[in-house]
Amino acid sequence: MITVKKLVKRFGPKTVLRGLDFDVEAGEFVALLGPNGAGKTTFLRILSSLSRPAMGEVRVAGYQLPNQAAAVRRRLGVVSHLPLLYGDLTAEENLRFYGRMYAVESLDERIAEVLEIVGLYPRRRDLVRTFSRGMQQRLAIGRAVLHDPEVMLFDEPHTGLDQEACNMLDGVLQEVAAKGRTVVMTSHDLARTADLASRFDVLSKGKIIDSATREQVTPNDLLAFYRGALAK
Repeated sequence: MITVKKLVKRFGPKTVLRGLDFDVEAGEFVALLGPNGAGKTTFLRILSSLSRPAMGEVRVAGYQLPNQAAAVRRRLGVVSHLPLLYGDLTAEENLRFYGRMYAVESLDERIAEVLEIVGLYPRRRDLVRTFSRGMQQRLAIGRAVLHDPEVMLFDEPHTGLDQEACNMLDGVLQEVAAKGRTVVMTSHDLARTADLASRFDVLSKGKIIDSATREQVTPNDLLAFYRGALAK
């Protein structure tokens, strides 16, 4: 579902990704772990077609980036540090805008369903600029799942959420995984990640330096695996 070969990304003289290789099968849930500055957000921006690589091959759902970015975007759901919402539209209007863009069938019913899932149905007619950071993140999650995409990318999705919202997000992630969708998620929250992902990749200094499946690393061992990978 995702194939990356010898990916390089530079910002001026600084090389952030250094010949990175990465493969994800359909239905895998991969947690991308690593310290700040490792290149995790940069990598997800490339996968989501928001940034162009300097070198290397990137394919998502059979389509090549950046040349076939439009086809990739139709198959992606993305939750990033930026909510990518319109503050002067209501929650309903934001989802309707994106739903029409992706030609979602039975759109009104789907919008109501998604707003219930993320706990914003009572605030559906309120302007998004009146929402807290956590509420905007909830709506961004709703926007990402609205069109039931094949591939989902989450960049530190728990950031800015309270405990209730974190639990809601975990439920959404588990539902997405249960449907066989492919998920790549960056996270510093190893406890939550351990219960969600089927594979754990450690990114450091622009490369994947270690990888393990849930069968190889139990939730209790994830922290030790992570620290051991960084110590190599």
